[in-house]
Amino acid sequence: MFVSVIYYLYLYIKSPERPFTGRIGGKLLKKHHEDTKKSDITPTLPFTEFDFLQSYRDSFAKSELGRIHSQLPLKELAAACTSRSHKSKRGKKPLFSCEGEIALMFLKSYTGLSDDGLIEMLNGSIHMQMFCDALIDPSCPIRDGKIVSAIRNRLARLLDIDSLQGILYAKWKDSLKDKDLCLTDATCYESYLRFPTDIKLLWECCHWLHKLLVSECKHLSERVPRSKYNDVDKARLAYAKQRKHTASSTRKLRRRLLKLLSKLLSQWYRLCKLYSPCISLSAEQEKRLSAIRAVFRQQSALFSGKEVRHRIVSIDRPYLRPIVRGKENKRVEFGAKVNNIQIDGISFIEHHSFEAFNEGVRLKQCIEYQESLTGVKVKRVGADSIYANNANRTMCTEKGITTCFVRKGPKPKEESECLGTARKIIGNLRATVMEGSFGNQKQHYAVGRIKARNMFSETLLLFFGIHTANAAILAARQMARDMKKVA
Repeated sequence: MFVSVIYYLYLYIKSPERPFTGRIGGKLLKKHHEDTKKSDITPTLPFTEFDFLQSYRDSFAKSELGRIHSQLPLKELAAACTSRSHKSKRGKKPLFSCEGEIALMFLKSYTGLSDDGLIEMLNGSIHMQMFCDALIDPSCPIRDGKIVSAIRNRLARLLDIDSLQGILYAKWKDSLKDKDLCLTDATCYESYLRFPTDIKLLWECCHWLHKLLVSECKHLSERVPRSKYNDVDKARLAYAKQRKHTASSTRKLRRRLLKLLSKLLSQWYRLCKLYSPCISLSAEQEKRLSAIRAVFRQQSALFSGKEVRHRIVSIDRPYLRPIVRGKENKRVEFGAKVNNIQIDGISFIEHHSFEAFNEGVRLKQCIEYQESLTGVKVKRVGADSIYANNANRTMCTEKGITTCFVRKGPKPKEESECLGTARKIIGNLRATVMEGSFGNQKQHYAVGRIKARNMFSETLLLFFGIHTANAAILAARQMARDMKKVA
């Protein structure tokens, strides 16, 4: 009772022009203005016993999330990502600020949860709410899981990797050592995709196009054109049930699927010619139909033994390409190929593409990018053997850069032992720290098999996953330094 009396008296003193109601000792008080949020009032209470959030703030600063939050320049990142006024069309204040939206993307990479799972966790964790600078009323939790995808799609169109990495480095540069050492390597951050085969891809095209034809014919009250769809479906199912597929059975089914897809495309063109004003497809359907046309052209050329460039492996994400890696357990991967540089264990994206590229010719760009980022001349380079071509060797010799490349020809007599030791150390760093960072990012920060529906969102998730791992490493180092000072 005493607590409620003090609370209502504080509200009356704080804003006497706003009437409020309540019952104290049976007397009716006026009603407080309905749009005043309790979360806005509580932090301003002058009584220490009412500051319930102070203990949470203290524990947040000591937690891993709080330490990672302290390593992120959220204001600068938000200013670089967006210049729009943060107001909705109805004039309402959004739930997340610009900094909160950036923090939410870091939080998604840190937790590795789905959009719905992230919202559910956010509703129940006050530390996560503090990370995103959005205190949520427990009686009114967020119920719309699509808010995360809406923020992600909006930020993905505004993402400029080079400028954002410059902001991150400016925040982290005082904590980094050995800025004259450049470690570089490339890897493929895979997309969440079933392993594609020609049979699967052609059947997906036929199945989707047949469903579109049936729905449009029903809408137009037109008879569905005849095709061999059901017969091919039975043959495809029988093929899928076989434990081993012979080359002749595979080629036979590919021929049937190509003929069926050709017939379905011609039937669709005929239907569009007759009822073009009445047929309206969504942007997603137009995109899928364009991908199916490209798949038909490519698969027809492949069936004839011709070479095909920019090969499509998914009609849902036609931007993906097969990346031949040559690994023992995984010869081909599907996703974004990224060439990274590493400064004192912190990774930065030098070049990324969904098309396959040769990273061995990009050593000069890696050195120039690190020098522009740090302002320090690179004196040592650690890279894989694919980078050890003659052009890169000549460039490093002219610039006086020590590398970990295996020497060509006999060892000169005047070469010092220190140089050989330095090469071994650089090579070990590349093989352990650089390669280990890829596994750390893929296993713990949601870039192992990226779930995205377009290339912009996939690039954004890739960027935030890599730099969330960086922030976690720097936070752990800061905690170790603080513990050392206390000890």
